[in-house]
Amino acid sequence: MEPANRRLIRPSFNEAKNDAKNNRPPARHDGPKRSSPPEQTNAENFYYLKQMQSKTQMTFVLKDGEVLKGVIEWYDKECLKVNREGDPNLLLFKSNIKYMYKA
Repeated sequence: MEPANRRLIRPSFNEAKNDAKNNRPPARHDGPKRSSPPEQTNAENFYYLKQMQSKTQMTFVLKDGEVLKGVIEWYDKECLKVNREGDPNLLLFKSNIKYMYKA
């Protein structure tokens, strides 16, 4: 038995290329293009403001393991100023804080 002569069903590359040139690309129905998420959500700023206004006693654990306690007086992009009772006030760089929590 000889194998049957089979014909290629899909169009050749040239036919597909010509069809693509003659026709418009298919319309997209995805809706409006999604924008990227915002760079800053301001959640950090909101948290600091809330703790500053209520003068919440905070505990700061630094990357080297040292534990500090105090109230956040002010903050900026890089650091926090912490008021401590009985100890000098500190300027803590945010990059040195491992984590913090309400005391």
